[in-house]
Amino acid sequence: MNMNFQDNIVRILRSESLMFFVATVWAYYLIGASWWMFVVLILAPDIFMVGYLKNLKLGAMVYNIGHTYTIPFVLFGLYMLVYTPILLPVSIIWIAHISMDRMLGFGLKLDSGFKHTHLGEIGKKQ
Repeated sequence: MNMNFQDNIVRILRSESLMFFVATVWAYYLIGASWWMFVVLILAPDIFMVGYLKNLKLGAMVYNIGHTYTIPFVLFGLYMLVYTPILLPVSIIWIAHISMDRMLGFGLKLDSGFKHTHLGEIGKKQ
């Protein structure tokens, strides 16, 4: 099997995302939050695709805002600072979503098209 360096990097990033996904599901289990909430909210960050209704550039920007770890970690930090209990499961679910997406090859979007990501083209055989 002849793999180039970039393919190896993508495989490493996707396997790393698998570990993050497993860790977040385990953390969610440990906090004892509702699994119904998990099921309902696991796809909620995909609402950030709404920017694609306008154009590719705005779509990629808005999608990427919702699919970086920044917002869920800010929510986790707020949970730690002000102890608002709902923020803990929401932040864990959001991190799980991002990890699940990247594990499956749905990376951060480039403004050249929805299928073009930092992990390569969605659907392209590796």
